[in-house]
Amino acid sequence: MYSEEKIKDKLRELGAIIEKDYKDKNLMVVSLLKGSFIFCADLVRNINLPLRVNFMTTSSYGNNEESTGRVKVVSDVTTDIAGYDVLVVDDITDSALTMDFVLKHLKAKNPASLKCCVLLDKPSRRKVDLVPDYCGFEIEDKFVVGYGFDFGDYYRNVPYIFNVTDEDR
Repeated sequence: MYSEEKIKDKLRELGAIIEKDYKDKNLMVVSLLKGSFIFCADLVRNINLPLRVNFMTTSSYGNNEESTGRVKVVSDVTTDIAGYDVLVVDDITDSALTMDFVLKHLKAKNPASLKCCVLLDKPSRRKVDLVPDYCGFEIEDKFVVGYGFDFGDYYRNVPYIFNVTDEDR
């Protein structure tokens, strides 16, 4: 679906846009683990600004690819984000339940601003009205792995993104 080179090109593009938008701001990137760790690491290396990185873990998935719909914080940010311009980074937005929950959760911590960035957006699966502020690629309703996306915690280390079919599982 997306080659390593295509992903690198998109990261340079996103980095340049974010860099322009956050110039002269107090940027804190919050990476949603586990899925976004590779994307976030590569993204922040393409943002040539002083920034801080923090991490947050949520859970809405069981042992497969279907979200339970109930989001909970497993591990919260460890730094006071009040006054920071916070950019939440995740691997994908499909139902948007997780991102919606995280944005509401972090808004209560009084950041100066709050936006989100995702590598993949799957709008056909939306359950809440949320459009990512920054998005790498919009995709159809397909199950993907690689570049941080997993299936049973495998394939995250593959440097490109590919579709997994029912026959592959």
